[in-house]
Order: sequence, then structure tokens, then C-alpha cells
Amino acid sequence: MTSKLRLADRTHDFFPILGLVAALASLAMPLNAWLVAIILMGAVVAAVHHAEVIAHRVGEPFGTLILALAVTVIEVGLILTLMQAEPEKAQTLARDTVFAAVMVIVNLLMGLCLLSGAIRHHEQRFQRTGIGAALATLTVLTVVTLVLPNFTSSVPGPFYSATQLGFVAAVSLILYGTFALVQTVRHRDYFLPDGDADGDGVPDAHAEPPTIQRTAISGALLLASLFAVVLLAKNLSPVMGSLLAEWGAPPAVLGVLIAALILAPEGLAAVRAAKADRLQTSLNLALGSALATIGLTIPAVAILSIVTDLPISLGLDAKSTVLLFLSLIVASQTLANGRTTVLQGVIHLMLFAIYLFTTFVP
Repeated sequence: MTSKLRLADRTHDFFPILGLVAALASLAMPLNAWLVAIILMGAVVAAVHHAEVIAHRVGEPFGTLILALAVTVIEVGLILTLMQAEPEKAQTLARDTVFAAVMVIVNLLMGLCLLSGAIRHHEQRFQRTGIGAALATLTVLTVVTLVLPNFTSSVPGPFYSATQLGFVAAVSLILYGTFALVQTVRHRDYFLPDGDADGDGVPDAHAEPPTIQRTAISGALLLASLFAVVLLAKNLSPVMGSLLAEWGAPPAVLGVLIAALILAPEGLAAVRAAKADRLQTSLNLALGSALATIGLTIPAVAILSIVTDLPISLGLDAKSTVLLFLSLIVASQTLANGRTTVLQGVIHLMLFAIYLFTTFVP
């Protein structure tokens, strides 16, 4: 077991360096697309791993906040890189990716956590206060950024004007910043398992925290991974676009692929926590990622849109709006009483199946 753990650590240390070398090499010469894709996936997984190392060092709930921020930096980097590389597809890329991330988190990730945890422990409990606050913030952010543009009249269609976009970006930052303050400072105990106000129930509580040296190394490798991901995505984006066009896949599929790639490592961490009867941590990871996705991605995209005078379409179509509202309503009912069973997990997984099917078969 120890040798396997050491091999995994070496792999996570290797991919950021390999990714950085490949990214710099891609600036001088074209690289094989499949090789770039493999290195890109390895760099994403390594980035989340090193964020987890740093998170373990600082403890809960700061740990889940660091994980969410790391994932969002990767997502923002990918979106901005692809928007600049393919301006003709830039209008809807941010909307598709953010919406896909919300559906993956609220339905697929949450469904897997609830189902896997309930199968092993039958019924699991969590603190309603913190989760309720996260859901309320998520509802406001999703509706304001993805639904309201369809009903404004300053600019025709699912667009915000530059002034409206700047205002919505500021609102998103204020809401996410306030939530982060509440989660980590003002009401930290709302996001800890019952009876663990001092943080004794954090994930890996019985594992030895990483040393300062190991944490510093992980911080450097995390930065290298993030830099590599952005550059490699720019190199890979034309190939991805042409491949999806050959398959006849709808444009929204690219957003699903980006969201799935970025959230996969963090999703595995959340499912592991649920299986270990730490549902509070799983929900903190899931909802924190969703909030960071909107609260940080939309402002970054808005700044790019305003600076480059590139209009972005944020408003969802009618089908996606219905699925979004249905997901938020079901999530609020699922997490209303502080207890979960197998049924809630299956419901969320079926909602994700409906979303995925209607994406490929619109």
C-alpha cells in the first residue's frame, strides 16, 4: 500500500513538470493531439491533487474553499483560452460550460455522493444551516446569470449590455465573496459536521498533515499545472472543435466535456468522503464548486467581453431553463431536512441522465 501511495505521489509530481515542458514546446512546434490530451488530463488531476494537499494542511472549511478555487481557476483558464482561440464559438462557450458544471455538480456529483453514502450507511446527516445558505446563494447566482438575460430589453436576445454585464459580474463577486466569508470566518461552524465545531471531523482527520515543505512543493506544482492546462488547452482547442464537428455533436457538448474533465478529480474526492460517512464535506465540496464556478467564472468572462468588445450569450434556452429550475427545486427539497437516503441519490442521477440525453438529442 505504501509503495502504491508513493507511486501516486510521484505521478502527481511528474505531470505538472511534463505539462509545463509540453506547454512550452507547443509554443515552438505542433504536438500530437492525443499526447496533448493525455498530458492535459494528467495536469488537471495533478492540479486538484496538489490543491487537496494544501487543503489538508489548512483544514476545513478552508480546504474545500481552496479546492473549489483551484478547480475554478482551471475552468476560467480553459474558457478564456478557448474563447480567444475560437472567437466564432466564444459567444456561447461560457454559458454552456457554466451550465454544464452546475448540472454535473448538482445532479451527477451530488447524486453519486448521496447514493454511494446511503448504500453504505443507509441514512446520512448534515447541517442544514450551511447547506441551505449555499443553495440560496447558488439559486440567485444561476438565475441572475443564466436566466435573467432572456428577459432584459436593453439588448435583443439572450445578451446583457456592457453595463448590465459589469453590474452582474459585480453582484456575482459580492455574493461569492460574502459566502466565502461566512463559510470560513463568520459562521465556520455551519459548514462542519455536527459536534465538530473545532474542526475535528474534517476529511483525513486521522492522517498526518503534510509538512510545510511538502505543502510548499505542492503550491509550486499547482501553479505549474494551472499554467500548463491553459497553454495545452489552447493547443488542443482546434482539434477538439473539428472532432466534435465530424461527430455531428451539438456545440453544447464542448461545455459538458470541459466541465466533466475539470470536476472529475474533485468529484472522486467528494464521493470518497460520502462513502466514509462525511456527507457534510461532500456537500461542501459540491456546492462550493458550483458557487465558485459562477461567482468567479462569470466576472472573468465579463471582463474579457467588455475589454475585447466580444458579446457573450448567457441566457439559456427554454429546455435548459426548465432543467435548471427543476434541478434547483429538487436539490432544495432533497437537502431540506438534513437527512438523505438512496432515493434522493437516484433522483439526482436520473435528472443528470435527462440533461445529458437532451444535450445529445435536443
